[in-house]
Amino acid sequence: MGEKILIIGANGQIGTELASALRGIYGSDAVIASDISSPNNAGGENNGPYEIVNVLDKDNLHHVFDKHRPTQVYLLAAILSAIGEQKPKIAWDLNMTGLLHVLDFSVEFKVAKVFWPSSIAVFGPHSPQQQTPQYCVMDPNTVYGFSKLAGERWCEYYFTKYGLDVRSIRYPGLIGWRTNPGGGTTDYAVHIFHEALKTGKYESFLSVNTALPMMYMEDAIRATITLMNTPADTLNIRSSYNLAGISFTPAQLADEIKKYIPGFEISYSNNDPRQAIADSWPKSIDDSYAQKDWGWKLEYDLSKMVEDMLVNMKKII
Repeated sequence: MGEKILIIGANGQIGTELASALRGIYGSDAVIASDISSPNNAGGENNGPYEIVNVLDKDNLHHVFDKHRPTQVYLLAAILSAIGEQKPKIAWDLNMTGLLHVLDFSVEFKVAKVFWPSSIAVFGPHSPQQQTPQYCVMDPNTVYGFSKLAGERWCEYYFTKYGLDVRSIRYPGLIGWRTNPGGGTTDYAVHIFHEALKTGKYESFLSVNTALPMMYMEDAIRATITLMNTPADTLNIRSSYNLAGISFTPAQLADEIKKYIPGFEISYSNNDPRQAIADSWPKSIDDSYAQKDWGWKLEYDLSKMVEDMLVNMKKII
């Protein structure tokens, strides 16, 4: 019997590209994409099975599990950091209750492997900001951050108590050209490319020297699939693996863009609430556990990422 892979949240920034990548590996019919609304991307119904699913609707979600009997589940539905601060209780409910529904049904239907994304948002103002280690003080001060930290504890709990093979990555900020970002603090690093090509200028909501860990989407998708394909007995982290990308500031990113768009101008806004969130997050990440346990290695540095982003975005703008 082959794999049956259910992706919940397939219309989002990660889900869109993950659905396409997994269908390329396992075949279109083996990957069931799902989201709260109709498909709007390459991972949608035109390329394979699609279900409309609200992760908070327990009966509907149970029906989808029962109908498809997935061997793998990727839960990507979430409210991200910036939007989460505007709707804190809704964000907590979606991020926590949705996860618990999926964990419970994965145990009930004997799902072989579950993927759930965490984030660098689990760290806080008292976490070491340089080369933030896998294990350290974690005092997130956003709803998104502490919902992800609580989610990590639930994932490890279900592995320990029920033997559910849950796997997770603490993603840095993600940058991709195929879809728009979904309301996170690192979104500037995608918006800047759109504006550079459209208008030749961009106003950053983060300050000039705000360094944050970022990752090109190609690397993030590859990391996710690599982790899910790694033998279970080699994995030592059952909360969530640190994953380092490339740390840079808005100014450094703008300088790299100027190599291709010489007249590009960047300015900086003041008093954006996302700045306080960014200031509480790591500036760089230590991902030595991911390197050791499942052979993780970054492919896209800042220069390679910027070149690829601009080449591809020129085709769609």
